Amino acid sequence: MYEVFFNLREKPFELVPNPAFLYMSKTHKRALHYLNYGIKERAGFILLTGEVGSGKTTLISDLIKRMDQTVTLAKIFNTKVNSEQLIAAVNDDFGLEVKGKDKVLLLKELNDFVVGQHARGNNPVLIIDEAQNLKPDLLEEIRMLSNLETDRAKLLQIILVGQPELRAILSAAELRQLRQRISVSCSIHPLTREETAEYIFHRLEVAGNRQALTFGDGCMDIIYQYCKGIPRLVNIICDYILLTAYVEETKKVDTSLICDIVADLDFNSLYWGATVKDRKPAVNYTALLDALGIEGPKQ
Repeated sequence: MYEVFFNLREKPFELVPNPAFLYMSKTHKRALHYLNYGIKERAGFILLTGEVGSGKTTLISDLIKRMDQTVTLAKIFNTKVNSEQLIAAVNDDFGLEVKGKDKVLLLKELNDFVVGQHARGNNPVLIIDEAQNLKPDLLEEIRMLSNLETDRAKLLQIILVGQPELRAILSAAELRQLRQRISVSCSIHPLTREETAEYIFHRLEVAGNRQALTFGDGCMDIIYQYCKGIPRLVNIICDYILLTAYVEETKKVDTSLICDIVADLDFNSLYWGATVKDRKPAVNYTALLDALGIEGPKQ
């Protein structure tokens, strides 16, 4: 809708996990290195956690893009399943026939498949996203999938991806065997204030025009205050900024425009889940700008 006005090839702040837009913050770069290392070294279990909207799925998409031809990949995104459904989903994504087969046969065929892949010099990798939804008994069953190994390496690598509460789940006493098998563990943390600003310009540049918008003093501070360094929330607010600027036929963004957007969206309540009881009072934008040492917009 606004791409032509801002001289952009595409929308820069869509919420789809497009690896072309991946911004390598310090924490994202470190996590990607750990993930690549784990796969190349056939480390067995790999754990990746991060807050909702922190970029886990985008990072995994980039990781998949970087995998060489020896990797045989299966991806599981629906984790609200029972034991048999989980094994069937794994087999199906590896390209195995699952119709009419019970759990015992599914497990046997999965084991045969993994052994066969190893004999061909391939590296089977299973990625389980939203792993925080898995119940302890399913996580223990996933551990059992990793039992096949040679003297040198695991035959099936499993990457567990989830929200921070996954680490609390894994700390349970009954999951100590799984916990001890995690060879590589990494987390994605929110962007810093400086990284948030660079993230915005990075996505504009990838979309075709780094100078599409000119941000006035204090704009990045307000964006960071509300988004708290979470890339998905940065995308949401910046898409509204582009749309509003387009409607107002301007390429210059000031603090009043952003303040109007977050007020219209009731941003804290909508995206941070504040209830009527614990919702903070409305922001005094004049006081906020004064605290930042910024002259407010003229009335």
